[in-house]
Amino acid sequence: MLKRSSIIDLEVLTIEDDGSHLICKAKINGKNARILIDTGASRSVFDQERIRLFVNEKSFIQNEKLSTGLGTNSMPTSSVTLKSLKIGDLKIDDFLAILLDLQHVNVTYGTLGHEAIDGVLGNDILLKHKAVIDYNKKILKLRL
Repeated sequence: MLKRSSIIDLEVLTIEDDGSHLICKAKINGKNARILIDTGASRSVFDQERIRLFVNEKSFIQNEKLSTGLGTNSMPTSSVTLKSLKIGDLKIDDFLAILLDLQHVNVTYGTLGHEAIDGVLGNDILLKHKAVIDYNKKILKLRL
């Protein structure tokens, strides 16, 4: 049986003189979102403030466990179930999203003249869907 893949265009953001970040477009509950691709992130996470553009704040659940990474030792997290997360042709229904404070990332992006991100695409999705990043073509392939 032939496995299908979704091909997603990537935006390459210049970060200072010699760095870059990869951004892809997504849809959260049917609304347009911008997601940073982070192959070093163990999980996909979403900004706890910007997620309010997509979901009802009353549905947040506070987590007892602290999260590490993104330039911090530990930070409190909450979660919310997204009715749908769509990246290219990949659609994930009832996705349990971890929410973190990504303000420091968005402040830096603003300083550099870049638009804010709504979340980070991590290895929970990248590995499961056998992600391939083609830097030359600026595309992300995800197996459906």
